[in-house]
Amino acid sequence: MAKPPISNDIRTLRFLAGEMTQADLGARVGVTRQTIAAIEQGRYSPTLETAFRIAAVFGKRVDEVFRWEGGAS
Repeated sequence: MAKPPISNDIRTLRFLAGEMTQADLGARVGVTRQTIAAIEQGRYSPTLETAFRIAAVFGKRVDEVFRWEGGAS
Protein backbone atom coordinates (compact mmCIF):
# COMPACT_ATOMS: atom_id res chain seq x y z
CA MET A 1 0.00 0.00 0.00
CA ALA A 2 1.36 3.42 -0.96
CA LYS A 3 2.18 5.97 1.70
CA PRO A 4 -0.41 8.79 1.87
CA PRO A 5 0.85 12.05 0.29
CA ILE A 6 0.33 13.94 3.56
CA SER A 7 3.12 14.72 6.00
CA ASN A 8 2.74 16.21 9.46
CA ASP A 9 4.53 17.73 12.43
CA ILE A 10 2.59 15.89 15.14
CA ARG A 11 5.63 14.32 16.78
CA THR A 12 7.39 17.71 17.08
CA LEU A 13 4.23 19.39 18.36
CA ARG A 14 3.73 16.67 20.97
CA PHE A 15 7.32 17.16 22.15
CA LEU A 16 6.88 20.94 22.35
CA ALA A 17 3.64 20.43 24.31
CA GLY A 18 5.49 18.97 27.28
CA GLU A 19 6.22 15.62 25.63
CA MET A 20 2.52 14.78 25.27
CA THR A 21 2.09 11.06 24.61
CA GLN A 22 0.30 9.60 21.62
CA ALA A 23 -2.28 8.23 24.08
CA ASP A 24 -2.85 11.69 25.58
CA LEU A 25 -3.34 13.23 22.15
CA GLY A 26 -5.63 10.40 21.08
CA ALA A 27 -7.78 10.87 24.19
CA ARG A 28 -8.08 14.61 23.51
CA VAL A 29 -8.95 14.05 19.85
CA GLY A 30 -11.23 11.04 20.34
CA VAL A 31 -9.14 8.37 18.59
CA THR A 32 -6.85 5.58 19.78
CA ARG A 33 -3.13 5.84 20.44
CA GLN A 34 -2.63 3.46 17.51
CA THR A 35 -4.48 5.85 15.19
CA ILE A 36 -2.29 8.76 16.30
CA ALA A 37 0.82 6.61 15.77
CA ALA A 38 -0.30 5.65 12.25
CA ILE A 39 -1.11 9.27 11.32
CA GLU A 40 2.16 10.51 12.81
CA GLN A 41 4.18 7.90 10.87
CA GLY A 42 2.41 8.72 7.61
CA ARG A 43 0.79 5.28 7.33
CA TYR A 44 -2.74 6.67 7.57
CA SER A 45 -4.40 9.91 6.50
CA PRO A 46 -6.74 11.35 9.12
CA THR A 47 -10.30 12.37 8.37
CA LEU A 48 -10.77 16.08 7.91
CA GLU A 49 -12.50 16.29 11.29
CA THR A 50 -9.65 14.47 13.03
CA ALA A 51 -7.09 16.72 11.34
CA PHE A 52 -8.94 19.80 12.62
CA ARG A 53 -9.19 18.30 16.11
CA ILE A 54 -5.45 17.52 16.20
CA ALA A 55 -4.60 21.04 15.04
CA ALA A 56 -6.93 22.54 17.67
CA VAL A 57 -5.20 20.64 20.50
CA PHE A 58 -1.99 22.47 19.59
CA GLY A 59 -3.65 25.81 18.86
CA LYS A 60 -2.62 25.59 15.20
CA ARG A 61 -4.31 25.78 11.82
CA VAL A 62 -4.62 22.50 9.91
CA ASP A 63 -2.04 23.68 7.36
CA GLU A 64 0.44 24.34 10.17
CA VAL A 65 0.25 20.68 11.22
CA PHE A 66 -0.36 18.83 7.93
CA ARG A 67 1.19 19.30 4.47
CA TRP A 68 0.02 17.93 1.13
CA GLU A 69 2.97 16.48 -0.76
CA GLY A 70 1.06 14.69 -3.48
CA GLY A 71 1.78 17.22 -6.21
CA ALA A 72 -0.81 18.50 -8.63
CA SER A 73 -3.77 16.26 -9.36
